[in-house]
Amino acid sequence: MSGWMDHLTIAPIIIPLLAGALMMLIDERRRTLKAAIGLASALALLVLAILLLLLADGMPAGGGEAAVRVYRLGDWPALFGIVLVLDRLAALMLVLTAILGVAALMFSLARWQNAGAHFHSLFQFQLMGLNGAFLTGDLFNLFVFFEIMLAASYGLALHGSGLARVRVGLHYLVINLAASLLFLIGVSMIYGVAGTLSMADLASRIAVVANEDRALLEAGAAILGIAFLIKAGMWPLGFWLPNTYATVNAASAAIISILSKVGIYAVLRLWLLMFGEGGGASAGFGGVWLLAGGLLTIAFGSVAVLATQNMARLAGASVLVSSGTLLAAVGTGQVAVTGGALFYLTGSVLGIAGFFLLIELVERGRELGADVLAVTREAFGEDEEADEDDQVGVPIPATMAILGSSFIACAILLAGLPPLSGFLAKFAMLGPLLSPGGAGVSATTWALLAAFVLSGLATVVAMTRTGIDVFWASPAVTVPRVRVVELAPVMLLLAMCVALSVQAGPVMRYMEATARSMHAPHGYVGGVLPTPWPSRPQEGDVR
Repeated sequence: MSGWMDHLTIAPIIIPLLAGALMMLIDERRRTLKAAIGLASALALLVLAILLLLLADGMPAGGGEAAVRVYRLGDWPALFGIVLVLDRLAALMLVLTAILGVAALMFSLARWQNAGAHFHSLFQFQLMGLNGAFLTGDLFNLFVFFEIMLAASYGLALHGSGLARVRVGLHYLVINLAASLLFLIGVSMIYGVAGTLSMADLASRIAVVANEDRALLEAGAAILGIAFLIKAGMWPLGFWLPNTYATVNAASAAIISILSKVGIYAVLRLWLLMFGEGGGASAGFGGVWLLAGGLLTIAFGSVAVLATQNMARLAGASVLVSSGTLLAAVGTGQVAVTGGALFYLTGSVLGIAGFFLLIELVERGRELGADVLAVTREAFGEDEEADEDDQVGVPIPATMAILGSSFIACAILLAGLPPLSGFLAKFAMLGPLLSPGGAGVSATTWALLAAFVLSGLATVVAMTRTGIDVFWASPAVTVPRVRVVELAPVMLLLAMCVALSVQAGPVMRYMEATARSMHAPHGYVGGVLPTPWPSRPQEGDVR
């Protein structure tokens, strides 16, 4: 690395920070200028994230400093200063965040940016928190970026006013404050035992923690894991998620939907670093709980999918199913399964975000009693000015046909049916488990297979029932006037899901390399720490 290339790693944090701060100084009535700045920032993040992904793809899958790109603020060593670390997993999450950012922001330009103050600044700070959480190399700054991300999400969840949104937003705030408290308690316990908050340094010290301190360390890790699993929505900690995601406005729901995957990311990152192959006596700690919790979350989410009569709550329940699928796959502890899980994560993030955006367009032309339309009217009012604003734009020919086709694509994605990426991802996760090579198929594998099949069946039933009701039994009273700026993000997200299916080979190659790197953390540790792996402190150095 040399010259300006050194600073690419920190740019995904700096760009939205500067854009958000600048827009705070601009009068709220100049929304066109704010929208231009916000969209320019989001597009710049997308280009930058793709560049970082290409750089990460050129790194070896494990071993040596070249396995990661490290940015040391102030050029301080990792043990004393703030360190940002770019590897394949972080680059993947940056790209997903940037794609959702561009899509949700484009969608908001039609109307949601006008529903409240400081929408664009909050949106940029949300992107900043997400990017920082994916890039940070220590637990303290992970907490800092988590709080930035959550603070912005509070504002986005409340954006548009309305009694229901305020009530659910306050519940969301309280639950996340409780999770933040658990985060601090867990981090404090880990620091008290290991004497460090650097993720790489923790990975090198776990194996040599004194036996009398190991229980306290594992308790701290468990408490920290609960904080992440609350955000991921694991049963019974995810009871708040479907109703919250169903109440916030569509643009905010699309970007907030990736927050559950931040919890998955944190669990995957820390579990494999701390309790992976270098975890010593603690290796594999919590894996059984991840697997069992994932299966229970799939079951709970599937029941919620079948029980709901509301499209937005159906999307929220689908988030639970996707989180449970990922947790169960990660809990198996197998490299090949983790690669398939990362492929599934990518498709589910894009598909669910597209579904959230699509819901508002589908519900727009229905009767006044429709839930989402009621929320929209509550946010924008029913005055003449709002009615006139609804007529701005050119109607898109065959609107209902386009919306119906998009709905079918979302149904196929969420249910995991062929030929789209959801089916390929589930096949990639189950394939290694069903081919154990001499040994019989385990009960865990049969449980995962049953969970995947039954959750897919539940989604098919729910989506079919909803599609019949929306497009056939009680079609729109009037054909909704959908603007290009609203439909384009939905089509973009669905097109990327199709591209994942068409280019499944190259994408899976990247995911498998990412999984190998995650399960062999010596490359991450050796790239971050000044002392090369496997040099570790002696047992007497850890108190």
